[in-house]
Amino acid sequence: MNPEQCRFPAPAKLNLFLHVVGRRPDGYHLLQTVFRFLDVGDWLEITPRADGRIRLLSPLPGLDPEQDLCWRAARLLQEYGGCRQGADIRLDKRLPMGGGLGGGSSDAATVLLALNRLWRLDLPRRDLRELGLRLGADVPVFVFGRSAFAEGVGEVLTPWMPAPASYVVLTPDVQVSTAAIFAHPALTRDTPSIKITALSHGFGHNDLEPIVCALYPQVVEALDWLKTHGEARMTGSGACVFAAFPARARAERVFAERPGHLRGFVADGIDQHPLLGWAD
Repeated sequence: MNPEQCRFPAPAKLNLFLHVVGRRPDGYHLLQTVFRFLDVGDWLEITPRADGRIRLLSPLPGLDPEQDLCWRAARLLQEYGGCRQGADIRLDKRLPMGGGLGGGSSDAATVLLALNRLWRLDLPRRDLRELGLRLGADVPVFVFGRSAFAEGVGEVLTPWMPAPASYVVLTPDVQVSTAAIFAHPALTRDTPSIKITALSHGFGHNDLEPIVCALYPQVVEALDWLKTHGEARMTGSGACVFAAFPARARAERVFAERPGHLRGFVADGIDQHPLLGWAD
């Protein structure tokens, strides 16, 4: 790997369940969920610069570069570490936006992990997780680097190993606003909390799913079809839905049978982030 120009993975995640168990006085929702990484995702090419500038070479359409999570992550790390170096960042965007697969959060975490090494800051993982939380509630788990049972707003993480599985993931052609779903008056916010010892394969549900289904018929269609082949649910705040299968061959057969207009992919669950060793 060329130390001056590297290509870094930013894996997708699934929420195997997502319970909203309360709400803090500041309005943030208290959650319980299990995060699992997938062996698919975005890729970032990051090249250090000596002049301190941070440039996005592949800005997302319609988004101010300084609002982009990759740019914000690099700038936050630069300020926190007192770093005079900069970076060119090129994003190969493969995950759908507004899909609940954690693409933007994963991209930001990969920027933190990669630049911490490339800039030779050597900040501990604890510091990077705290910086990640400033960027979004899903960022810390990607820095944490392992499948995890998550509590709080998603930042209190305990390693937890789900059963091996391959997943059929369907990606309805809609972008769901996480903020709008969490603000919806019909959202259930009092699901009883559980202990990690209660976790099992297939446990739980997604409290956001009924709200998203009421607003987006495309999500309902994908879920209804996938449920004819197994237990299916939505990940995150949607719009993507998934079903788990113990064998990759079975997942591929189910995916091959889908109606032609339903897009998606098959992926294996992984329990360690590819950049796990890039921070202590």
